[in-house]
Amino acid sequence: MADFSRPGSLYGAIDLGARKQALEAQARREAAGPQAASASATVVEVTEETFTTDVVDRSMQVPVVLDLWSPRAPAGAQLGPVLEKVVGDLGGRAVLARVNVDTSPQIAAALRVQAVPTVLAIFQGQAVTGFQQVLPEQEVRRWLDELMAAVEQFYQANPDARPQVEGEQEGPAGPPGDPDLVAAEQAVERGDLDAAAESYQRLLARAPGNEDAKMGLAGVTLIKRTEGVDPADVQRRLQDPADLDAQLLAADLEMLSGAVDEAFNRVIAVVKRTSGDERDKARRHLLGLFDTLPGDDPSLAKARRALASALF
Repeated sequence: MADFSRPGSLYGAIDLGARKQALEAQARREAAGPQAASASATVVEVTEETFTTDVVDRSMQVPVVLDLWSPRAPAGAQLGPVLEKVVGDLGGRAVLARVNVDTSPQIAAALRVQAVPTVLAIFQGQAVTGFQQVLPEQEVRRWLDELMAAVEQFYQANPDARPQVEGEQEGPAGPPGDPDLVAAEQAVERGDLDAAAESYQRLLARAPGNEDAKMGLAGVTLIKRTEGVDPADVQRRLQDPADLDAQLLAADLEMLSGAVDEAFNRVIAVVKRTSGDERDKARRHLLGLFDTLPGDDPSLAKARRALASALF
């Protein structure tokens, strides 16, 4: 069963549309081939005394991947080298920090860590996304690519916050963005989801095939649907297999925490075991989740095949 009380996960803080940029990053790595050398990340061992300097302050410049582990949990020994490798491949654009929760329990308590290993991304002084399990390298890379793409989107929207690199010169300005798309992004930045939805809808009325607007509207709808939802209450309701709405809310929370495949699989399982109006409701809900991702996302192709199998 999924854990929706995942510590440090600020639902909606990472733009689901960033997966498009993450896929492009993955394609660049694959084009480089296996001969491309992998760097090792510099690992910072963090204590309660150094947490502010090594994690919070440093996260104002680059994202900090925080690995919370315990020698009592052998799974952390599997995840640590994977994190070191994938963060190292970023060439200094992110930092890997490790916390032994046994010797630094106050950090674990402050971040509401309930199990180890737990991985959190700290950026601009906040925990913005994370996961609480041992993932294969490919999934860790996907998670990190999405994080870095979202960080770049943050800097595009807040250019004054971008760290200055000595000797770096600004390139020529690109073409201006669509005014409705710009308005939607600005509305999201200030937390006005209704205004963002209206801007996306105006753009889609003019350009029905605009993928950025489609994903943006679906993402805003997803976030609005989960506003005020208590993850712990959803967990309790999942004990009742007949509670369809709890299953759909659980899938929404999984999407927002980055567990895309888990969310898709959950709703497809509902489609399999229901019929009539309930099946149609689950199917339409799943299609709405599909819209939050770019059309070439590999998770979509897999989920569409599974949905077709469940329906027919």
